[in-house]
Amino acid sequence: MPEGPRAERHPESRGHLRLSLRDSRQLFNSLDPSPFYERDLDEDAERFLVSWAQELHPHAELRLTLYLREAPVEPEPERWLAQGVHHHFAERVQLTRAELRGLLRQGRLSLAIGLAFLVVAEVLASMTGGALREGLTIVGWVAMWRPLQIYLYDWWPLWQRIRLFARMSRMPVELRLSKLGTEIGDGLLRA
Repeated sequence: MPEGPRAERHPESRGHLRLSLRDSRQLFNSLDPSPFYERDLDEDAERFLVSWAQELHPHAELRLTLYLREAPVEPEPERWLAQGVHHHFAERVQLTRAELRGLLRQGRLSLAIGLAFLVVAEVLASMTGGALREGLTIVGWVAMWRPLQIYLYDWWPLWQRIRLFARMSRMPVELRLSKLGTEIGDGLLRA
């Protein structure tokens, strides 16, 4: 985003982001050849929107208002802008779900390998004594580290991202035109 978006957050507008852009193209990846409403969001714009949404309570209602200094040339701009934002985050939900499924598949495989290694290490440990016995027991349990990490900790951030992207794929998107150098709406943003 060449000029960068500007936004202000106020306590009374919790869950409502007001984003000022030069034109609607600034919101989307200009190199994406897809139809406009199926384009990916610009990386910086997505990062900004996601970081804003992450700061809010997980159940806060999200709302996005876009203030454009240049009128869109496409017909029904509010509809296709909303469709584009919703489509982008719905796609992120699907991609993150696939990532979670892959992680859980890796967890199952790691668990099977870890359990097999633990059984072998414990059988060998029972046949030996002293430091070797203790070492085999420790090594057997260390092999269980990764599966336990996946099932206890690694899946949570992905699940939270899925929930966040799902909320963002349903948030209302409103479009307003603004004039350069004038106050916008309720005065929260200045172009």
